[in-house]
Amino acid sequence: MPSRRSALSLLAGAGAALALGAPAAHARPAPHSRPFGRYGSPSRRLDALTLYVDPLGRGDHTDVRSAVEAATGTGHTLVIAPGTYRGAVTIGAARSGLTLIGASGDPRDTVIVHNNAAGTPKPDGSGTYGTSGSASVTVQAADFTARDVTFANDWLRSDNPGYTGTQAVAIKVQGDRSAFHGCRFLGHQDTLYADSLALTSFARQYYRDCYVEGDVDFVFGRATAVFDRCHFRTLTRTDLASAPYGFVFAPSTAGANPRGYLVLRSRITSTAPDAYYKLARPWVPSSDLTAHPMLTVRDSHLGAGIDAVTPYGTMSAGFPWQDQRFAEYRNTGPGARVTDPAERPQLTASEARSHTPAGYLGDWRPQA
Repeated sequence: MPSRRSALSLLAGAGAALALGAPAAHARPAPHSRPFGRYGSPSRRLDALTLYVDPLGRGDHTDVRSAVEAATGTGHTLVIAPGTYRGAVTIGAARSGLTLIGASGDPRDTVIVHNNAAGTPKPDGSGTYGTSGSASVTVQAADFTARDVTFANDWLRSDNPGYTGTQAVAIKVQGDRSAFHGCRFLGHQDTLYADSLALTSFARQYYRDCYVEGDVDFVFGRATAVFDRCHFRTLTRTDLASAPYGFVFAPSTAGANPRGYLVLRSRITSTAPDAYYKLARPWVPSSDLTAHPMLTVRDSHLGAGIDAVTPYGTMSAGFPWQDQRFAEYRNTGPGARVTDPAERPQLTASEARSHTPAGYLGDWRPQA
């Protein structure tokens, strides 16, 4: 089976080539092109806090990691030329207000990717990376913004059949007021870790016009996160012969947090057979047995890949999904069909009025 990392053009499973699909011309831009588009250049810098990244050496840095390290303090912008940037990146809490911009305006052109899994041994022999350590990008800073960038983890089960820790995170987001516009998140298990810095930290995150794909729990964590006009795509699995292949959402909302995940005006499609995916299951981690996972999916189209009869599952005995804060409202599509009301909790019109971006994000209004 072709490996995604070979050219960043394929994922395991039929139809997954739609995911990255960046032409070679984008990965290696022409020598005389304008790599930074309308965002200036080192010779026409927008301001002193703007840095330029280009793999062919036409910017201030040739890789994202070194540019992040150079962006000390607050309020920097990294304009990233088309290319594939391999290597784990951490944006620490001290770098608040950092913005990443894919210069072409097409997220398929600008890819930040690495290939660690939870079970990958660390080079120093001190153990394995674990789920959090597997992240290609970790964002701890507040007021982080990304536009038109792809975040990916191209670790594959098929290349590592002996692994038990198959979680492979594309990005872990922990900072408050984190916003993603027109971005793509590619992986398999645990693709997008929408989390917070601490149990008592209710980090707010906003995802607009984004694309997320994976198979097991590929949007998970304890953040207060709004997914607005996003596209979620479930992938075919060659290592399983029967359903379910996995779950789209696995929130672990803290019990004290009144707001978890809100999905609205979005759609879920699939490359897998019909009804091979569940919509969600609650994650109550051992580090927080008081978690009370929350997910609301409203005004969205659920494709045939979602099991409409039993769309929810339970991850851990003692924490059934029925005891959690799961609800839907005015969804459409074959995956949204209600055959047993007990299996699909629905909001009332009155309840739905508080399940809005403003109701979840409070006094924070992300820019469009």
